[in-house]
Amino acid sequence: MTKQKLRYLFWISLALHYLCSYMAGLYIHIPFCRSRCIYCGFYSTTMLELREEYVDALCKEMRMRGHAVLDTIYLGGGTPSLLTKQMLNQLFDTIETVYDVRPGAEITMECNPDDVDAHFAEMLNFLPVNRVSMGIQSFDEERLKFLHRRHTAQQGRHAVDLLREAGINNISIDLMFGFPNETLEQWRYDIYQALLLKVEHISAYSLMVEENTPLYRMVESQMVKEADDDTYIIMYNQLVKLLKEAGYQHYEISNFALPGYHSRHNSSYWNDIPYIGIGAAAHSYDVTSRSSNVADVQQYIHSIKSGVLPSERENLSMTDRYNDMITTRLRTCHGICLENAASMFGEPMIEYLLKNAQPYLDSGWLVMEDGHLHLTHKGIMMSDTVMGDLIKID
Repeated sequence: MTKQKLRYLFWISLALHYLCSYMAGLYIHIPFCRSRCIYCGFYSTTMLELREEYVDALCKEMRMRGHAVLDTIYLGGGTPSLLTKQMLNQLFDTIETVYDVRPGAEITMECNPDDVDAHFAEMLNFLPVNRVSMGIQSFDEERLKFLHRRHTAQQGRHAVDLLREAGINNISIDLMFGFPNETLEQWRYDIYQALLLKVEHISAYSLMVEENTPLYRMVESQMVKEADDDTYIIMYNQLVKLLKEAGYQHYEISNFALPGYHSRHNSSYWNDIPYIGIGAAAHSYDVTSRSSNVADVQQYIHSIKSGVLPSERENLSMTDRYNDMITTRLRTCHGICLENAASMFGEPMIEYLLKNAQPYLDSGWLVMEDGHLHLTHKGIMMSDTVMGDLIKID
């Protein structure tokens, strides 16, 4: 039997193993927002009147896609906290009916701070949610207004207190840096305010200018000016330093967690674990292929009502899989396990990887430790360049 056939059989058996018995993640996209932030490039809509019909479609899609064993569930958006108690109960009842949810599964729900009031906190007591992720973004009122966030800095702090009272002991918050004219002192203030909350997880991202967003148009018209690369680097270095000093583990380029509180769901994206995406614009992955649902709520609802999954599927070649490994696993502190990579892709592909990695090993941007190839702190600053040179083009 040829090596090519052996690798083909390996991938088929691996896919069957994952699909039939291995733990997977479930992502449900809730695209509704009361208003849009100027930076957001994710698919969303303000047509709140479609929520009930959309939740019905989500439940039907889950039944159409069929059974899986789940280790993580993630309600993202958009704004999942805009759903009513009845809608959320309907979703979780369907999840319980369709899927085998493992004991101790991580169940995350994204929330906007201004939605977290006493009523919402009480509602959480009746849901299986055990992790909450909130987009606080900043503790400065002017920057929040600039982003068109609806909450105030105090609402962000109060939301954390209310979630604690509701028994949520795994809270993640998002922060942003690199605002126009933001100073290093202002960024440090945001970090210190986040640390005072003692949340278990912090995700921090530079303010990105995505096409077809109000922020993009503001930059194009020179209403605002992006922060320069040197400023981003200085701010990122401060972030890493201060969070590490506070006991957070830097386990992915933009993610920091107290020991034992890594995001299990997001880690599945970086570690080749299958996931099912439900809802408009949601993506799915089953090791050998990936698919994406149509990014239109009304079209999505209509298609599901007609009994048709509104998705496009792409079969993945070995080169696709290799490139995905480069651009996902190198984002993590563990990097690429060369032994596992050799089993998946064969020695010639690993020789290609190491040959192209050598200049970055020599420069200190990459390091080899315990059979794992990973970025150094210096390499993280140039991760796009490194990954671009390591991927393979057929």
